[in-house]
Amino acid sequence: MKDFSTILFATDFSEVSEYAFDYAYTLAKKFNSKLIVLHVINEPVDLRGFYVPHISFDSLEKEIEDAAEKMMKKFCLGRLVDLAASDTVIVSGIPYDEIIAMADKEKAAMIVLGTHGRAGLDHLLFGSTAERVVRRSRCPVMTIRPPVSEE
Repeated sequence: MKDFSTILFATDFSEVSEYAFDYAYTLAKKFNSKLIVLHVINEPVDLRGFYVPHISFDSLEKEIEDAAEKMMKKFCLGRLVDLAASDTVIVSGIPYDEIIAMADKEKAAMIVLGTHGRAGLDHLLFGSTAERVVRRSRCPVMTIRPPVSEE
């Protein structure tokens, strides 16, 4: 049987991530794994060469980091209590690059992340972090799509 000592869960704090978390948690609990909850602050477009009134980029970056920390605390509140080991990490960068780098650094046995299931123009414009992680990861990746509501 494979060793699932470390599972990396990547979140963007969306409803899709909340749904996918249950899978990561269940696996971590079942295999007594360390669960790392990762959020990547997407690198904003650098507008420092342009005139943008009333914006301090240093304070904007600090506000984004502070907001991410608050969201991480809120997301994890009461969710990691029964695990053998867990950790939370917030980094800045390109999400798929940072997810793969963290999985490599932590020697993750698996990455779990939600996918929005975009298609067509939406997929073309925004791309898919999950798809890029699947294509480039050295370890297995479990992508979780929320159930489709039937109306």
